[in-house]
Amino acid sequence: MTKVLVTGAGGQLGKTIEKLTQDYANINFFFTSSSDLDITKASVIEKYFKEYNPDYCINCAAYTNVEQAEKEPEKAFSVNAEGVRDLSLVCKEYNTLLIHISTDYVFDGKKARPYTTEDTPNPINEYGKSKLVGEKYIQQILKKYFIIRTSWLYSKEFGKNFYKTILEKAKTEKEMYITTQQTGCPTDAENLAVYMISIIENNTEKYGLHHFCDGEAMTWYDFAKKIILENKLTEQVKIVEAKNYRTFARRPEYSVLRN
Repeated sequence: MTKVLVTGAGGQLGKTIEKLTQDYANINFFFTSSSDLDITKASVIEKYFKEYNPDYCINCAAYTNVEQAEKEPEKAFSVNAEGVRDLSLVCKEYNTLLIHISTDYVFDGKKARPYTTEDTPNPINEYGKSKLVGEKYIQQILKKYFIIRTSWLYSKEFGKNFYKTILEKAKTEKEMYITTQQTGCPTDAENLAVYMISIIENNTEKYGLHHFCDGEAMTWYDFAKKIILENKLTEQVKIVEAKNYRTFARRPEYSVLRN
């Protein structure tokens, strides 16, 4: 039976994978939260790999607070770069195939067409920079790996994300001002989870760098309207275009990925 260790399993993606495990009887999953397996501690990584000796490691562990990363970049780099480096070294030692999640934020957003894996990254915030360094460590250390860049990840059930925030705000707010200044591809965590498990189950995907996102490009404003419509809340709340929307961290204006 194939053994799969999932790190960062307390987040929305990890919990989504755990929800789906009953559909895959031929795979034995081991789920570890960041409080159990802290990838910033090499000795802890070694301990869990020695215990489980996994065939695959799906790394969902990440520092994902884009705003906070600007204020404490060292913490973002500790997890997204150095932690990934140490995880890669242990994967190499145990001959474990790493499946690592990265981000559309490795790009600067200056293109007017979807980014491919051939495009040169140029992150404009600390979060994106830390994730790119993590990618480079994997590519330097491992010969076989899967780096999967995704975008605007959300779960309808787990974690904190844009989808759930809109529904929560709809309970108390009559109007919501949402930016039209960023365009990307919202991606359901369940679709990404199924794709990653299919890599393990089918063993046919080519090693290396991949893009995976749901197909429809839209702004955050468009996505908010879609969420309200999907949940039949159009009579309760109005979505309004926010002009000149500003955040502390710079974000790419266009970060659509081509699968």
